[in-house]
Amino acid sequence: MSSLYARSKEFTRNRKSQSDSPPASPSPTAKTLRHERLSRLESGGSNPTSSDSYGDRDRASARARREAREARLASLSSRAEEDTNRDYKKLYESALTENQKLKTKLQEAQLELADIKSKLEKMAQQKQEKTSDRSSMLEMEKRERRALERKMSEMEEEMKVLTELKSDNQRLKDENGALIRVISKLSK
Repeated sequence: MSSLYARSKEFTRNRKSQSDSPPASPSPTAKTLRHERLSRLESGGSNPTSSDSYGDRDRASARARREAREARLASLSSRAEEDTNRDYKKLYESALTENQKLKTKLQEAQLELADIKSKLEKMAQQKQEKTSDRSSMLEMEKRERRALERKMSEMEEEMKVLTELKSDNQRLKDENGALIRVISKLSK
């Protein structure tokens, strides 16, 4: 029993010592491969046996490709700027037309407001002229008020009836659905 305990203790010690150690350094072959890749990348992908003029041509062609790419990007950005300028112009023109429409509507509304004000003034003058008939006006207003109150009470009753009818209608729909389900189950 004690030998088993001693072995398990040694095993845990070994595991701890392995996990505490720093990671292993890469193998020498991995280092040489990495070095070769880096040297190829630095030399621009050319073979070490090629001449310097071939490397110069690669650099010149790379520079030409880079300049062509930059020119393409510049033309694309100028096109994008032109498109945005066109879009802004379209937006400006649409805003102008919309502003003109709104101005005409505003003028029409102002004319209508002036017309309504003049009508109100005329009605106010007519009311002032009829101050002698004030008592008859008060009676008419009272009658109108009573009539409106009656209409309101009738409408409230109709609303109550309508809500009752809606609830009855919903209840009947539910019952109808239940009956249809029962009939369909019976017919199966």
